[in-house]
Amino acid sequence: MTGTFPNISISTERLVLRPLDEDDVPALAEMMNDEQVGAWTDVPQPYGEEQAHGWVTQYAPTEREAGRGITFAVTEFLTQRLVGIVQLTKTNWHVRSTELSYIIAPWARGEGYASEATLATAQWLFTDQKFERIELRTAADNTASQQVAQKIGCISEGVLRGACIAHVRADDGTWSDVRTDFIVWSLLPEDLDGAGGQLADTDGFTTYSDWN
Repeated sequence: MTGTFPNISISTERLVLRPLDEDDVPALAEMMNDEQVGAWTDVPQPYGEEQAHGWVTQYAPTEREAGRGITFAVTEFLTQRLVGIVQLTKTNWHVRSTELSYIIAPWARGEGYASEATLATAQWLFTDQKFERIELRTAADNTASQQVAQKIGCISEGVLRGACIAHVRADDGTWSDVRTDFIVWSLLPEDLDGAGGQLADTDGFTTYSDWN
């Protein structure tokens, strides 16, 4: 059985999660070129506006229509400024499970936006979409992202040894791969009890495995 996520928006006290549009391209490209994004994700570096445009106009719509997942642009409610993205991938409609990933722009870190956006996405998945499981994977050394997972109520299920490739930037600007472990986290509907009052004050990165 295969389903498709609706093309909707989700609102919180400070944020609006909505579909990406072409106006997001410059801010998206700028966000993806951050050094921390390069270190903890598989986003190609450098990341140009042409790649951002392809993601907005081709990759994201295709993934949603095929039932594999959905990408939300995370924006500030008051300013409409792009603060990050939340992506659902590897969706299994029979099991009602999906993998959640996110990135927060450098200027917006430390405001709890990652926790607020991921918690809102989880609540929507469990209530409106009737999902039963969300999975997150964080690099072993990415403590900020692990704090976000803990604050929204995720449970650590174990370690996938040597399953993650992180990246280190040299003084000359080149990047090299470093193998590390993945920590696997899960979130079930019953894990959300009390999570809304414990939003994280730090923002990290889960690791994206599929990029346009």
